[in-house]
Amino acid sequence: MQAKPSGLDTGSNGQSAEAKPTMLATASSVGSALSREARNFLADIEELVKATTSLTGEELVHAKAKLAERITAAKASVEQMGGAIADGSRQAAQTTDRFVHERPWQAIGIGAGVGVLVGLLIARRA
Repeated sequence: MQAKPSGLDTGSNGQSAEAKPTMLATASSVGSALSREARNFLADIEELVKATTSLTGEELVHAKAKLAERITAAKASVEQMGGAIADGSRQAAQTTDRFVHERPWQAIGIGAGVGVLVGLLIARRA
C-alpha cells in the first residue's frame, strides 16, 4: 500500500519548501544595514562638527543644509528597514500559523517542550 502524496514539496525535516524560515537571514541583513547606517550617520555628523568650528556665514548655512539632508536620508533608510522588519515578521507569523494548522499536535509538543525548558531555567536561577 502506497501513501498518497500530500501535494507539498517537503524537505528533509518535513517542512514544506515554502515554509522554510527566512526571517533570521532578513533580520540579520536588516540589523547589519541599520548598524552600518548608524555608523555612517555618526561619521558624517563628526565630520560636520569638525568642519563647522571654522565656518562662518554662508558656509555655515551650507553645512546646516547638508546636515538636514543627511538626517532626512537617515530617516528614510530607517523607515525602509522598519518596513522590511515588519514584512519579515508578517511572513514568519503566516508561516507559523500555517504550520500550527497543518500539524497541531506537533506544535503542542514543541510548545510544551519550550515551556519545560523555560521552567527549568527559571527554577535553576531561583
